[in-house]
Amino acid sequence: MAELATGNKDEALDILQDAMFKLVERYAEKPAEEWGPLFTTILQSRIKDWYRRQQVRKGILGWFGTTHSDTDLIQQAEDKQGRSPEQHLVARQRTDVLEQALRALPVRQQQVFLLRNWEGLSVDATARAMKISTGSVKTHYSRALQSLRTRLGKYREQE
Repeated sequence: MAELATGNKDEALDILQDAMFKLVERYAEKPAEEWGPLFTTILQSRIKDWYRRQQVRKGILGWFGTTHSDTDLIQQAEDKQGRSPEQHLVARQRTDVLEQALRALPVRQQQVFLLRNWEGLSVDATARAMKISTGSVKTHYSRALQSLRTRLGKYREQE
């Protein structure tokens, strides 16, 4: 989730590590079943902080007429399904299109979508993790789905 949000594996690992330290530092005495939701909340907060810092950096670098573009793509694991090179290429292209579509979403829509679909959180758990109302979760999720369907429509028709 952090890697998709940042577009940079190293930045994502830093965010993840920071979130883990905060979880242990502040909530080690809590029951283990509470750690998942707490960690998700902390991770969301760290991702938001990263976005804020990036805005400040862009403003400062823009003032001096320089830019910093460190856009590492998510590395794909080795293919253990024995696909042909053509199948692998099609899969990689679709993955790239999906990543671009997810990155094009506003941050809140992106995070709601990831928490609901990839992390499997309920509407209530997502709302608690992001510190927003359940109505906002539903709205952001609906808008994310609509945007992704629009962007990925031609790929869905090809199947």
